Amino acid sequence: MFEETTVTHPVKNGPRHVACIMDGNGRWAAARGKPRLAGHHAGAKRCKEIVRACPDLGVTHLTIFAFSTENWRRTQSEVAGLMSLFRRYIQSEARELLAAGVRVRFIGDRVALDPKLGRLMDELELLTSKNDRLNLTIALNYGGRDEIGRATKRLAAEVAAGRLCPNDVDETVLARFLDTHVLPDPDLVVRTSGEARISNFLLWQSAYAEYEFIDTLWPDFTADRFAEAVARFGERERRFGAVTA
Repeated sequence: MFEETTVTHPVKNGPRHVACIMDGNGRWAAARGKPRLAGHHAGAKRCKEIVRACPDLGVTHLTIFAFSTENWRRTQSEVAGLMSLFRRYIQSEARELLAAGVRVRFIGDRVALDPKLGRLMDELELLTSKNDRLNLTIALNYGGRDEIGRATKRLAAEVAAGRLCPNDVDETVLARFLDTHVLPDPDLVVRTSGEARISNFLLWQSAYAEYEFIDTLWPDFTADRFAEAVARFGERERRFGAVTA
């Protein structure tokens, strides 16, 4: 049974965009003598709880790392189980997300995904496109380097076609070709499970993000613990390369 958050108010100076590397599902399951997919199901339930908590904390954008470009290296059974979980999640949660005012977007390379899953992703994006209470972005078959590579290919095509002058290319122009071009950069990136690495997640966008590396495994990362991480962000001084007087 998962707990409901007890935090019901926005955090002063809190982050507006939080990105989560949801790590530890497999270890959570193994510690309980369960198959890894049981951990992924538990992680999906925890994600639902945190999505519900975000608006009350003042978080307007939540980005979650669901499946990386490197995750294809896992066993065939685990990959197949994850893809089935994604399909079921989209189908079962679509109406609830719509009713809750959540706008869903997907980032990542969709080419390698099952066409049925791709259609469900398109349909959920369209269904929730008018919502604005929370912007939920799901990174699926996503890798930061892959994203930048795809962006530069599109940018190069524009230059080759004469629609873009090479001298006009700068970081602002390149950002327009990223999967996240309609999103603000994350203020806070949270990684669970005790690992202290960023694993190719939002490499460009997180240049000035604050990081929280938390020992808790994702299925045990309650909405209250999420709220604590949000509150700690409010205590940080963000200088963006400047110095205080």
